[in-house]
Order: sequence, then structure tokens, then C-alpha cells
Amino acid sequence: MVPSGANGRPGELPPWLARHPWVPFVVPFAVYMLCGSFEPTAEKPFELGPITIAYAAYPKVYLAKILFTLAAVVAVWPGYRQFRSGVTLLSVVVGVVGVVLWIGICKLDLEATLLGPLGLGSVLSLGKRSAFDPFEQWGGETFWIWSYLSLRFFGLVAVVPLVEEFFLRGFVMRFIIGPEWWKIPFGTLTPAAIFAGTLVGVLLHPSELFAAAVWFSLVTWLMYMTRSIWDCVAAHAVTNLLLGVWVLASGEWYFL
Repeated sequence: MVPSGANGRPGELPPWLARHPWVPFVVPFAVYMLCGSFEPTAEKPFELGPITIAYAAYPKVYLAKILFTLAAVVAVWPGYRQFRSGVTLLSVVVGVVGVVLWIGICKLDLEATLLGPLGLGSVLSLGKRSAFDPFEQWGGETFWIWSYLSLRFFGLVAVVPLVEEFFLRGFVMRFIIGPEWWKIPFGTLTPAAIFAGTLVGVLLHPSELFAAAVWFSLVTWLMYMTRSIWDCVAAHAVTNLLLGVWVLASGEWYFL
């Protein structure tokens, strides 16, 4: 099968991917989200029937999440190769601007100021991050601290941008446009697709919804300008990398 509408080089897809074009976009993201639902926070361990996962076990849960997600990515990798490779300098610029906007808007705490009085605090708490600080949890155990940070940065920079961007921009925003969404060239936009791209980003980050609305809209602009999904992945990776560096420098682990 020759992929249609992917704005990339022709290539053969395995028959099972050709029959189910949604799989490369949806399955890795679904695995990532499902595994993430087991993550505990400092305020609340994960509990499901007789199963309890304490906050101290967060690194193990995160490791499992990354491994299972990587397995899904490897399984569907031929589907990713539908898209032309290469990134532009604009993606780096957008990533840098994006992290400045994300940190700045989050620090305004608009969610608490504007939405808290409306009784939406419980909704906003759904997106609360683990904020796992290995320096606090493990003291001077250098090996474990930097092993965890290496894993965390790998997930932050390599895994999250890939699965989120392929799901949101490769699938959702094209699915909104038409039933044969896989034939729609990447970068095609309609008002509904633009709205969906921002809405899904906000739903994925309910405790940072104002920052998410601005950031995902910015990357939608990048998507339109470059027509390259890998530019979107690269911008996401740059933002996440710099956000991780900021957390290490500032100690503001609530960003992670």
C-alpha cells in the first residue's frame, strides 16, 4: 500500500497497518495514558481494589509506562515513516518561545484565580502531576537519582512529544476534518480542527489549561507553516527539554 495524504515519501505498510490506519496514531498514546493512570501522587497513592501503589514507587510505574509505550511505538513504527523526515529551525524557535510562555502563564496561576471561585477545583486537580523530586526522596543516593532523571528526561523529550503529537495532529485534527482522514494532507486546517487541537491539549493538561491553550495553539501555527509533523514533535521536545532543565535549576518539581 502507498500511504495517501501523509505529505511524505511513499512506502509499503504492513497489511495490518494498511487495514487499520488509526493504529500508529492512537495505540501508543492509549498505552501511555493507560499506564499513566496507575501513577501515584504525593497526596494520594494509586488504589484499585486490593492494589495500592505508594508514592515511593512512582519511578517504577514511570519506567513501566515508558517501556510499554516504547514497545507500542516500535510495533507501529512503519506507520510513522509515512511522513517526510527532517525538521526546521522554526521548530526550535517555537519550542523555546513555548517554554517561556508555559512557565510564565503557569506562574500566574490563572486556574486558581479565575476558575477556583467557580467550584472547578476538583476538575483542575485531575491533572495534578507527580512532582517526584528524587533529591528529596533519595537523599545522597547519586546513582538512583541520576538514573531516574535520565529515564524522566528520555520520556519527557523522546516519548511524550512523539505519542502526543501523532495522536493529536496526526489523528484527531485530521479525523475532525473528514471520514477518510488518513488521506488528508498533514497541515490541513479547518476551524473545527484548530478548536479540537486546542481543546484536546487543554483536556490533557487541566491543571495548566491556560498555558496549554496558548502552547498548543502556537504549535498548531507551526503545523500550518511547515506542514511537517516532525517539526511539531521537535518543538514539543525542545519545550519539554527546557522545562526539565528549568525544574532542575529551580527545584519547581510541580512542573513535572
